Amino acid sequence: MRLIIPFFILAMAGISSPLKADNDFCGVTNTAFQPGERLTYRVYYTVAGAYFGAGEAVFTNTLEHMVGKDVYHVVAEGKTFSFYDKVYKVRDRYETYIDTATLQPYKFIRNVNEGGYKTYENITFVKAANTAVSSEGVYKVPICVQDPMSAMSYTRNLDFSNLKPGDKVPFNMFLDRQVYSMYVRYMGRETIRTKYAKFRAIKIKPLLINSNIFTGGEKMTVWISDDPNHIALRVESAIVVGKIKIDMIDCKNLRYPLTSLVAF
Repeated sequence: MRLIIPFFILAMAGISSPLKADNDFCGVTNTAFQPGERLTYRVYYTVAGAYFGAGEAVFTNTLEHMVGKDVYHVVAEGKTFSFYDKVYKVRDRYETYIDTATLQPYKFIRNVNEGGYKTYENITFVKAANTAVSSEGVYKVPICVQDPMSAMSYTRNLDFSNLKPGDKVPFNMFLDRQVYSMYVRYMGRETIRTKYAKFRAIKIKPLLINSNIFTGGEKMTVWISDDPNHIALRVESAIVVGKIKIDMIDCKNLRYPLTSLVAF
């Protein structure tokens, strides 16, 4: 569910123009996360101006081996709380396998069950041929292409110190049998208070998918920790009906101390 899996999926997975062959997301080295990291988020819906908890998402990261290389296996699992299941039951699982050296994806898996709608995707990225292979066909992709999950990991490793407010970082993403030209816009820095604590944060806006939940454009705002971890602290977005807020409520085994934390 694009409400449960933040930004980054997200949902950070927005759609803009057709295929654009650029390599803006090539050559980034992972300096932000490590195997064993675990991030937990709570999803809130707004009703008459009040937010109430509707579900949670958990992101985990383990070190594995694939195609003769070490890979990060990043998994995001989202579900609605039991009381909300009667309204709109969600049980989603997203996975990506990312090269530890290049942060390029080798495999993306999406297993979605949302309000009775079910879909399953298993995509293999063949780097030697610049293709994405699924049960539905073989698709040509750019040299440096992301899936929704790997795009999240990639964004965490951007050097925001070299950006000015309003600057955009473009990249290509493969989703639903197509390549889309995406970007993340840097908005500056500010201090925010979430359900977890008060933080110094980096503010960004990802381009969004125009879907049955989100309207396209820069309607989502994401605050990430202003420290080397670059973890998402809060996500806010308008949806077709109302708004959502997603807050990080727990973090374990971060690569660095959470120095962006100001106070609980």
